[in-house]
Amino acid sequence: MRISSNQYQSVVLLAMQNSSSGMSELLQKMSSGQSMLVPSENPIASVRLLRLQREEASLKQYRDNIGALKSQLTKNETLLSGISFSLRDARDLLVAAANQPATDDLKAMASPLASLRDSILYAANTKDSEGRYMFSGSAVNSATIAVDDAQPAGSRYRYNGNSDRQQVTVGEGVTQTSNVTLEAMAPLLNQLDKAIATLQSPTLDSKDPAVGATMREVMNGVDAALDRVGGTISELGGAQNVLKTLDGNHDSLSLANQGSIIELGSLDYATAYIDMNNLSMALQTSQKAYGKVSQLTLFDVI
Repeated sequence: MRISSNQYQSVVLLAMQNSSSGMSELLQKMSSGQSMLVPSENPIASVRLLRLQREEASLKQYRDNIGALKSQLTKNETLLSGISFSLRDARDLLVAAANQPATDDLKAMASPLASLRDSILYAANTKDSEGRYMFSGSAVNSATIAVDDAQPAGSRYRYNGNSDRQQVTVGEGVTQTSNVTLEAMAPLLNQLDKAIATLQSPTLDSKDPAVGATMREVMNGVDAALDRVGGTISELGGAQNVLKTLDGNHDSLSLANQGSIIELGSLDYATAYIDMNNLSMALQTSQKAYGKVSQLTLFDVI
C-alpha cells in the first residue's frame, strides 16, 4: 500500500509536535528541578513523595516546638535558680537569727531578709516577652503571686494562678510540659513576711524564746521550698536532655527523608540533557523530512 504525501506530512507533523511537546515538558522540569510535573507520571513515586513531604513538615514543626520549648525551659531554670539562691541567702540569715544574737543585730537582719523576700516575689511574677506570667499555669494574664498590703503580716501573699500544665507536642504522640507553677511560693513569702515583722517589732527581745522558735519555723519552710525548687530544676534539666535526644532523632530522620525526597522527586540533570539532545535531534530530523515532503510535486511521484 502506498502512503500519500498528505499522510506522510501528517506523520511528520505529529512527530514534530511530539518532540516539541517533549522538549517543552523537559524544559519545565529542568526549570523546576522536579522529575514529575503531574502525579500521573509516576503514581507510586508520587504517593511516596507526598508521604515523605508530610512527614518532613511534621518533623519541622516538632523541631520548631522543641527549639521554643528549650528556650522556655532554660528561662524557667534560670529564674528558679535565682529563687534558689535567694532562699539560701534567706536561710543563712534565719540560721543566724535563730541563734538569737543581740537585739540590734536581729533588727539589722530584717532589711536584707525583706530584700530577699521581694526578690523572690519579683522572680515569681516574671513575664515572658509577650507579657504573659510564666509561673501562673494557664492563667497567664494573672500575676502569679498577688499581694494585699491591707492584710497582716503572714497572710498578705496569695497564689493567683492555677495548676494547669501547658503541653507541647514534640514528637509523634509525645508531649512535654512547658510551664512551671509556683503555688508553694505564696505560703513561703507569708512565712518570710512573718519573720520580718517579728524582727521589725518595737518590742523585739533577743532573749525571747518565741523569737528563736519563729525563726526556726520559717527556716523549716525555706528548707522545704529549697527542696521543691531544687527538684523542679532537676526535672527541667532532665526534660532538656530528653528534648536534645528527640531533636537529634528528628534531625537524623529528616536527613533520611530529604535524601529520599531528592531521589524520588528531583530531576537527574545529566539524563535530562541527554533526553533534551535526543528530542532536539528528532525535531530537526522531522523538520528536514517535512521540508522535503513539502517541496514534492506531482511530477516527483509519477
